[in-house]
Amino acid sequence: MNVQDIILKKREGGEMSAAEIDFLIKGIVDGSIPDYQTAAWAMAVYFRGMSDRETQTLALTMADSGDLIDLSEIAGIKIDKHSSGGVGDKTTLVVVPLAAAAGVPMAKMSGRGLGHTGGTIDKLESIPGFQAEMSHHQLIHQVNRIGAALVSQSGNLVPADKKLYAIRDVTATVDSIPLIASSIMSKKIAAGAQGIVLDVKVGRGAFMKDREDALQLARTMVKIGRGAGREVVALLTDMSQPLGETVGNAMEVEEAIDLLRGHGPADLEELSLTLSAFILVLAGKCTDFEHAREQVRTVLLSGAGFAKFCEMVTAQGGSLEYNQPSYGLPQAAYHTEVKAVEEGYIVDLDALEVGHTAMLLGAGRQKIGDKIDLAVGIKLLKKRGEFVRPGDVLAIIYSNKTVDSPTWISRLSSCYQLDKEKPPLRPLIIDTVR
Repeated sequence: MNVQDIILKKREGGEMSAAEIDFLIKGIVDGSIPDYQTAAWAMAVYFRGMSDRETQTLALTMADSGDLIDLSEIAGIKIDKHSSGGVGDKTTLVVVPLAAAAGVPMAKMSGRGLGHTGGTIDKLESIPGFQAEMSHHQLIHQVNRIGAALVSQSGNLVPADKKLYAIRDVTATVDSIPLIASSIMSKKIAAGAQGIVLDVKVGRGAFMKDREDALQLARTMVKIGRGAGREVVALLTDMSQPLGETVGNAMEVEEAIDLLRGHGPADLEELSLTLSAFILVLAGKCTDFEHAREQVRTVLLSGAGFAKFCEMVTAQGGSLEYNQPSYGLPQAAYHTEVKAVEEGYIVDLDALEVGHTAMLLGAGRQKIGDKIDLAVGIKLLKKRGEFVRPGDVLAIIYSNKTVDSPTWISRLSSCYQLDKEKPPLRPLIIDTVR
């Protein structure tokens, strides 16, 4: 078999066979196919696309390229949750303990962030003493003992995706729906869960800016999952403005704890309850979504979700001061208020620019290997639809270094767009694909 023939076939719009996909992935992993040929193939896919069968086969072949996590020793139906990423998205920190407290075993593997702010593991490592690294045996033991674990991805999980993504990243082929879908689903399949709840972000602060593209991605991932024998549901959720009120690692952990204690922001609560409810449905704990949502809400209001979060943190070596302000999480040395200079309704809050500003403060990585400042970030006191007057505080910038206040204030102020007319309501949950 010849890789040039495979590139030519895809360039001409042909459909690759399972054997050709297997040959390609093995060559990418073992290095026998050079990067320039992989790049040529990725570009051909970018322009020509892939059939459902090709995309399905690619995802499964990539999943088989490394370790496969075996969760069979954990009692019950295991459900995974994945977000395509967004600004202020800390739902995993809420959903995992809520679902676990409702009786679903949650063995959640998460990653670190690149761009915007940190990933879930970066957020968790702002908790003093928290250990995200865990052996497979320790993971199984903890989930069987307390029902939940949040750990970093480790081992040789989907090496094909790591190599292929690195090439896509430098060849402008990242935003290909078949390649995005196979990348995400190969990791979810390899992680061993029997069901998967997907949160596909759409809007200015998301990878997918267009609703139709996001819907196509969601449908493609659901098809891949079902073809692999997994129960899958995908939500399309709005990321035109940040989720919740905070953007920054320790600040997002604090906000997640606040919600678990019953006083978090409404949008974060709505999305967390919805994701958790679908987890209960896929796990067979409830027969319909409405009953599942009621059950999860009861878990939240009773404090059982918060208790499960505390239990999980303690089990993984973390130490928090729940009766102290900010729970003993890292705190920034300086803060700068950003105030409104005119009156009107907030009709837009640019999630992408808020995230980029937080990254430049040190809350995220511009490149792999950058060190994150876990304490810094942005708190949004006003969001879309609210009316503001001159002098009202829109947001607060938290930093550990002295900053040029006028520059930062101007930068964050520009994220807000005001108008005399109140904007129409924009749904947080746009669509559901099952």
